Amino acid sequence: MRKLAGGLIVLCCAWVAMPALAAIDDGLNQIRRKGCAKRPGVEQPLRSSKELNAVAREWSKGGRLREALDRSDYRATQSASMQVQGSADQKAILDVLRANYCDTITDPAFKEIGVFQQRNGVWVVVAAPFATPAVKDAAAVSKKVLALVNAARSKARKCGRTEFAAVPAVTLSAMLSRAALLHTQDMAKRDFFEHVGSDGSKVSDRVARVDYKWRTVGENIAIGAETPESVVQGWIESPGHCANIMSPGFTEMGIAFVVERKSEAGIYWTQVFAAPR
Repeated sequence: MRKLAGGLIVLCCAWVAMPALAAIDDGLNQIRRKGCAKRPGVEQPLRSSKELNAVAREWSKGGRLREALDRSDYRATQSASMQVQGSADQKAILDVLRANYCDTITDPAFKEIGVFQQRNGVWVVVAAPFATPAVKDAAAVSKKVLALVNAARSKARKCGRTEFAAVPAVTLSAMLSRAALLHTQDMAKRDFFEHVGSDGSKVSDRVARVDYKWRTVGENIAIGAETPESVVQGWIESPGHCANIMSPGFTEMGIAFVVERKSEAGIYWTQVFAAPR
């Protein structure tokens, strides 16, 4: 999801050198820390990003921020823009930014900042970067998802209109995780989001292909979630996915994620539940 905000503030018509990038970064972080317009300050400063600097430069050429982001290698979950033209005075620039963009400057959701300036203006982009787990962290992610699922199963809950009692924990299965990975790779490579694979396969087919002898089987899929916590919470809040998590008929679980930054979703998840014969 991207949150876009922008505007044009013309101070005067001077064509002189602009202040250094770091000065704008530092000044905005001082405003962010102190707060403005009755909005509280934010302790976490905005990190300078070379990639966002490039986005700001691209945006300065014209068009919308979304278009500049699409032309860059930077992927954001949220972003906002600020622009000032016609002054070289750092204090005047920061005063305009404070007065017109206080809500953006003090939004704790934003983590990084990019700035581009030339003699006739300054362009500022702030964003929350798309931050996903790394492949090297797959084992830790699997353990975390398992822990979150078993914590959910340990308590009675309502999935939609259906009441579920607390149920025993499931264990992690390497075979089911392999089946989950195959489908996740398929979705990420071909940029689709369905339980039916690109070859027409269903979850039962994919589990059979990894030689898992199943008695019952089920599957949850998700896109866009950047953490184990967010993907599991999303499943719990969805009645059908929640029912899979709470099913007493499942004793084992597999989990996999694949990051494909150039795809529409960015990250894909598959969770497979089963009970062996």
